[in-house]
Amino acid sequence: MDMTAPSRSSRIFLRAHAVVPLLLAALSAALLVLAGPIGQPVAVAQESGPAGGRTGGPAGTGRSTLVLYDTTGEWAHTAELYATQAANLAGHFGSYTALPVGEYTAGTMDGFTAVVYVGSTYDEPLPEAFLADVRSAERPVVWLGHNIWRLAASSPTFAADYGWMPYRYDEGEIGTVVYKGRTLTRDASNPSGVMAYSVLDEGRAEVPATAVRADGTRLPWAVRSRNLTYVGEMPFAYTTATDRYLAFCDLLFDALAPETAERHRALVRLEDIGPAADPGDLMAIATELKKRGIPYSFGVYPVHKEPENGVEIRLRDRPEVVAAIEYMLAGGGTMIMHGYTHQYTDAPNPYNGASGDDFEFYATHVDDDDYVVYDGPVAGDSFAWAQGRLDAAAREFRAAGLPVPTIFEFPHYAGSAEDYRAVRSRFAVRYERGMYFAGTLSGTAVRYEHAAGQFFPYTVTDVYGSKVVPENIGNLIPKGYNNHPSVLPGDLAEAAEANLVVRDGVASFFYHPYLGTGRLIEIIDGIEKLGYTFVPASAM
Repeated sequence: MDMTAPSRSSRIFLRAHAVVPLLLAALSAALLVLAGPIGQPVAVAQESGPAGGRTGGPAGTGRSTLVLYDTTGEWAHTAELYATQAANLAGHFGSYTALPVGEYTAGTMDGFTAVVYVGSTYDEPLPEAFLADVRSAERPVVWLGHNIWRLAASSPTFAADYGWMPYRYDEGEIGTVVYKGRTLTRDASNPSGVMAYSVLDEGRAEVPATAVRADGTRLPWAVRSRNLTYVGEMPFAYTTATDRYLAFCDLLFDALAPETAERHRALVRLEDIGPAADPGDLMAIATELKKRGIPYSFGVYPVHKEPENGVEIRLRDRPEVVAAIEYMLAGGGTMIMHGYTHQYTDAPNPYNGASGDDFEFYATHVDDDDYVVYDGPVAGDSFAWAQGRLDAAAREFRAAGLPVPTIFEFPHYAGSAEDYRAVRSRFAVRYERGMYFAGTLSGTAVRYEHAAGQFFPYTVTDVYGSKVVPENIGNLIPKGYNNHPSVLPGDLAEAAEANLVVRDGVASFFYHPYLGTGRLIEIIDGIEKLGYTFVPASAM
């Protein structure tokens, strides 16, 4: 399954108990529905775009992106996954239309603010109309990865016109990319290489980012001239919180919102708060955050189960925990619905069946090599089943005398396509990283064997039609597990520093209250020293 194959994966930290390598995937706007009684709807573009592709993203911004992607060969599903990540990021700026590049006809890009071509399939046939429109376009075109040689070959004066000429991929060990004077990481085991050039006139072509080889020598990671920005590899593969993916996230501002001012905000979310939480831990952290003037969010599930011990506790049965939650709300905290029980049935999924440890909306197991493997939707999964759990959770919040949250977070950031559709029917906003599946962007059956996670350095409206408040730098993990290392306060500060390259980006992390106040404040202090300002989720 792609999600557990490190050689093909975008190495994205998900969260405690679910940190596994994932590819980046897609889900179409066909799943969009209006928000129901818990959330408020957001304006989303219609499903059918002007080019006949899948359209989504927020309407009314005056900005639109045409995302073109490959569809041939055995890795067509991967191309669709990468196109989804591009579409999701475009959903920060405005609407998008995603279209197979093979369906492009003359003038298709007219009327869009910018074009992103996701070149993931080597030697994908490209329509001459597309190549001609790229050469003559006045709007920005961002070209990723493969097939730039087809554009170069389509014009005998390409080198003279653009000031550069693609040559071949440099497949040496390239472990970093320098962008805006900051060093971003790149997985040196990535076998795809970075494009080298036979012609590069830096008097006529800008080099916004530079790849650094193991011996310290450099080559362009991206080049820009006229209307065209070319990124010499696929920036969505092998990504981490400090990755060169962030350079691409920022380059989109040049194409879609060049007037954007520099701004750096931070968010903190307290995690996995259920009826069995220690109210003293909650009060201590809430008091400390209030004293320091730090706005925060906190994820709550209302029913706690431990099948091995025969335990079932509801929030209504724990008045001390409810009082702590009320104190947090009164002190400016934003409550997030973090599932119903944060576990599924009485069987391990994948650990012990206990709330807070296990997945609720997706089936998983731990393999013989100690990796968490994502198996697919849970037995009995459906739109109605997921809606039922959301509604049951809402009833439990009311029964405890608490307001029903208006923001949702999937336990362990995992759910099926139907589960995401159900969440969209009840909430307009999620606060998390997203899980996406091949098949829906192309309008074919959802393929759960090709699934992926994606983190965002800014708020987006994703392909499910939901506004997503980002979590992008991870969480404190004192001791590693499931083949993943520990993550300490300094690691989170390093990730926050890398995210400074995104001109209007965030540093957003989460924290478990049982870890105490000391290291939480250490993390907050480290992020604030970088120039970030903490804001509530509502500010996003």
